[in-house]
Amino acid sequence: MSEPVRYGSRYGSASRPAARACPLCAAPLPSPRARYCSEACKQRAYRLRQAARVPSDPTALARELRRLRTLRAHTLYECCSTCGERYLGVQRCPDCQHFCRAVGLGGACPHCDELLLITDVLD
Repeated sequence: MSEPVRYGSRYGSASRPAARACPLCAAPLPSPRARYCSEACKQRAYRLRQAARVPSDPTALARELRRLRTLRAHTLYECCSTCGERYLGVQRCPDCQHFCRAVGLGGACPHCDELLLITDVLD
């Protein structure tokens, strides 16, 4: 009769090197299954991953906003009639009740609240 097959422990052993380190701060890990040394490093790694997902190209940004279903809220609209007002995320002019045309992706300036296009800011 043959000997039963035994696999190594998934929790580590004496032959396995136990000196693993946190990928962010290089501190030793508290357990063999831990990925980060603390909750702070875990949170920082999450924020770094999320920041890497934001595209800097306007077409890629529009694609990402469409995927998240928030493209309309970040689109700058301009009234085609006589008033010529710009609105952020509003497709119909509240004054003259005409539909506005989409100018592009934009937002409000944090200092003066003026509505700006992203392409104007990036240029």
